[in-house]
Amino acid sequence: MHDLAPLHALGGAEARIDTVAGVTLTENMGLALASVSARKGQETACRAHLGELLEGSAPEPGKTVLHDPEASFWMAPDQWMVGAPFGTHEDLAAQLKARFCETASITEQTDAWVCFDMRGDGIEAVMQLCANIDIERMQTGDAVRTVIHYMGVYVLRRDPANWLRILGSRSSAGSLHHALVTAMKAAL
Repeated sequence: MHDLAPLHALGGAEARIDTVAGVTLTENMGLALASVSARKGQETACRAHLGELLEGSAPEPGKTVLHDPEASFWMAPDQWMVGAPFGTHEDLAAQLKARFCETASITEQTDAWVCFDMRGDGIEAVMQLCANIDIERMQTGDAVRTVIHYMGVYVLRRDPANWLRILGSRSSAGSLHHALVTAMKAAL
């Protein structure tokens, strides 16, 4: 019998936490993710199901809906990423498939992405060094796809004062982490 233990995207048994001058970068393994893509001819019904889930409406381009416990951000026309706490939504994709039925194609995404939460005064200075986005104008609920050190990422503004969520490819988690920590050290 194998005795397997889950590892974080950066390879450790515990989440990696780095702090530089009041800004903290935390590897977040507590997030379940699933993509939702409306099927042809089912776009309106799919949006309605997502709106019901979020108790509002589906996110528009450049936006995220921060509903508790689920949250969602726009990825492409009629395509969204849905996230929820892993502890209560380990089977998020299955839950969404049951809700959306034939209106959407749902794909498990949890292990394909690395999630970093950046918090603290000075996050704008850090992001100015590593991403070509207008970070000062981003408000709570804004989401943008950009590039950090040649890696495609999504940056979500969770709180205008001091909280960003950065989602990137799990396969480049180490490189993304290095780029973010290097920018923190340079900016702060």
